[in-house]
Amino acid sequence: MSFFGKLKDRLFKTSSRLDEGLSEIVGEGEPAPAAPEPAADPVPNLVTPALDSPAPAAPRTGFLGRLFGREEVEVPRRTLDDAMLEEIEDLLVASDMGVETALRVTANLAEGRMGRRLSVPEIKEILAGEVARIMEGVARPMPLYPKRPQVVLVVGVNGSGKTTTIGKLASQFRAAGKTVVIAAGDTFRAAAVEQLQVWGQRAGVPVLTAAQGSDPASLAFDAMERAGRDGADLLLIDTAGRLQNRQDLMEELAKIVRVIRKKDPSAPHNTLLVIDATTGQNALSQVEIFQKIADVSGLVMTKLDGTAKGGVLVALADRFGLPIHAIGVGEQIDDLAPFDPQEFARALTGAA
Repeated sequence: MSFFGKLKDRLFKTSSRLDEGLSEIVGEGEPAPAAPEPAADPVPNLVTPALDSPAPAAPRTGFLGRLFGREEVEVPRRTLDDAMLEEIEDLLVASDMGVETALRVTANLAEGRMGRRLSVPEIKEILAGEVARIMEGVARPMPLYPKRPQVVLVVGVNGSGKTTTIGKLASQFRAAGKTVVIAAGDTFRAAAVEQLQVWGQRAGVPVLTAAQGSDPASLAFDAMERAGRDGADLLLIDTAGRLQNRQDLMEELAKIVRVIRKKDPSAPHNTLLVIDATTGQNALSQVEIFQKIADVSGLVMTKLDGTAKGGVLVALADRFGLPIHAIGVGEQIDDLAPFDPQEFARALTGAA
């Protein structure tokens, strides 16, 4: 199955919510406007039946209707008015698209369409186009620089999927011919180090570790020394998960950044914020705070397969404009892929 197939299949929670919501909004539809009645015969024949008069016209059918001998089923439609627009806006907000983004999308939906009778498939197509328009400006792969080693710092809150994302990135860069080193900077959780070591073995990438509880900033500095000596193309540095409202943990992250810059003032060359899609609107505050502390350069969103809140990625793109490098929809190595705005928009809205 292609990644788009997986994405469409696994974003069913969000697209299903939108589908059900739109079906309720359109409902059984409205009757089509009545056709004008034919003009009466100016000289009616009241004496003899019109034996040669044509039979009433048969209902129009499409090609498939003619092929199978049945009429086409008319899909429900509803006239787009202010009330319907407000219902669609509420539905988008419920899908975690955010109030501002939902207002912008529905305003564009309304442009030139007020008073038109729309079906659910037509609304999905329009929504997919509007979502793709917002996302196109942020869909960019992680930039690669000639600088060696290119230092990639990976940050995020507890459980966001940082460790797994690093493993997948390392494997994919290694497969692309890059030499990669991983630094297990989460020195407080033995499980995170072990998980990275498993990924390192799978990808054929060395994983640098330190004693449990040691200073992660020192490990980052030592890893830069080692990657430089080895001539590595990329150094991926894992960090401990930290809540954005814990000042002490955020200060620790700021220290890692300061120490890295002592070694190389231009580093980290990429700071990736990994976001768990299931957090919904809380992702907005995560981006705000991590940007201040670590100068986030791009986003990776994980766990899109387990949430009905996939619309939050649209809100993030609309509000911050940060590059979205990749999205994840599972645990397998090929379940992390470059972000494609068109495919995402169609999978999110359930457009055919």
